[in-house]
Amino acid sequence: MRLRELLRGKIPDDLLPLVPRSFDIIGSREGAVAIIEIPDELEPWKHVIGEALMKVHKHVRVVLRKCSERKGVYRLREYEVIAGSGSTEVIHKEYGCRIKVDPTKAYFSPRDSTERLRIAKQVRPGEVIMYMFAGVGPYALIICRVQPRVYRIVSVEINPHAYQYMVENVALNRVEDRVVPVLGDVRDVCPYWYGICDRVLMPLPKGAYQYLDIAIKCLKPEGGILHFYHWAPEDRLFDEAEELIRKEAEKLGRAVKILSRRIVHPYAPYVYKICVDAYIYEE
Repeated sequence: MRLRELLRGKIPDDLLPLVPRSFDIIGSREGAVAIIEIPDELEPWKHVIGEALMKVHKHVRVVLRKCSERKGVYRLREYEVIAGSGSTEVIHKEYGCRIKVDPTKAYFSPRDSTERLRIAKQVRPGEVIMYMFAGVGPYALIICRVQPRVYRIVSVEINPHAYQYMVENVALNRVEDRVVPVLGDVRDVCPYWYGICDRVLMPLPKGAYQYLDIAIKCLKPEGGILHFYHWAPEDRLFDEAEELIRKEAEKLGRAVKILSRRIVHPYAPYVYKICVDAYIYEE
């Protein structure tokens, strides 16, 4: 039974269309956390909605309501428990990898799973990868699963909670020989890897453009691939992202060849998370 069907008769009929059709579930059948956005109009019925969600998805042990946008350098939201109880730490399973995370302490989006697999399938044996804003390390884990002959993935994260989960996830998935978790700001850390990376991942759509100079400097001068993420309005999906890449590359004496453009998923009405893959090289 779907959530709206279960709520029929428990909340006013005219408010049923406001019940979200989609929400995030992080975790596995052993235990999961659901994260849902509830409009103000449904505030009096938030606990009823939470309980109903747990009946539809019986492996969910805690339901969290979003109470803020993502904010701060750690990209975290404020949440309110509206159903269930206990720990919000879970093991999320994705493409054969186990990802330990507490979404109240570290950024993680299950909606990016298809994107993570897309990137992993592009990686070739022997690559050195700079993974900025790594969070709990999901891209690195999936890459190692899909391309076990990757040479090194330097995974940089500033949030100490996320970093600790990343360290645990690297051990949990037995990829210590290929993934290097690093705690710190990319501006301080990445210069150690200037000029030696075949690929740079920038999975931070809000504000990643401020670090494009660092990312490009990490790539090998003879050429490397950049995966740049950005928020974009529907009427100019890729223009700004490509302009930002070209402008920064030009400053550094590099040329740009756009390899692909992709809408990752909707973010807000008429706003999307997008990715531009670009080959950057010295002319």
